[in-house]
Amino acid sequence: MVLSKINQQNNLIYLTLALTALLISSAIMPMLSDGVLDTMFKAFIAITLSVCLFSLRFDKRWFRLLLSVLVIWLALFVLGTFGARSFSESMILPLTFLFFLGTFRAIARQVLFSNQVTTNQIIGSVALFLLLGLMWALAYLFLLQFSPHALSGIPEQSWSANFSAAAYFSFITLTTLGYGDILPTTPIAQVIVYLEAITGVFYMAIVVSSLVSTHIEHQGKTNG
Repeated sequence: MVLSKINQQNNLIYLTLALTALLISSAIMPMLSDGVLDTMFKAFIAITLSVCLFSLRFDKRWFRLLLSVLVIWLALFVLGTFGARSFSESMILPLTFLFFLGTFRAIARQVLFSNQVTTNQIIGSVALFLLLGLMWALAYLFLLQFSPHALSGIPEQSWSANFSAAAYFSFITLTTLGYGDILPTTPIAQVIVYLEAITGVFYMAIVVSSLVSTHIEHQGKTNG
């Protein structure tokens, strides 16, 4: 079983692969019909969250928190499948955001406060970047639930159908590319967009400098 092979030396590699698979699946899912899309994509998100949870089981503090969030998430998924869809839809997005935020905090502890730089830590820095983009994508999707025209270029439809477009816009904003095919049209959307751009710039500076300084310090101790 793949999950049984996850340990503290490779956990962030598996987590990064799960997040990457989620992004790829979000681009493929819109080819399906709306009903199938919604159920299958949420099921794929549940799998991704489960892999994230299992990868972070070594950090007991965050594991318990993320486990609680995941259990509530799965309960809402089942509830939305068999009824109370509107309530389920309104809660799943913020819960997913909360789960990713907790995952980000747990990974940051392992990546930024480690006493050496390994392949696992380097891949973990990629996972942190992916989580930043995903959290902002969820923020855009949540905003679109209340203001459907906040982002021009993203049609008014279910959040699962818009996930790929929101993730695309989030990552081009995070990397400050700004192609201009999707634009914020309301003040609150504009604030969220420029805050993400600022975060993207500072992320690169903080994480890269942290990894480099850790590597230099470790080399100094090894050679000294």
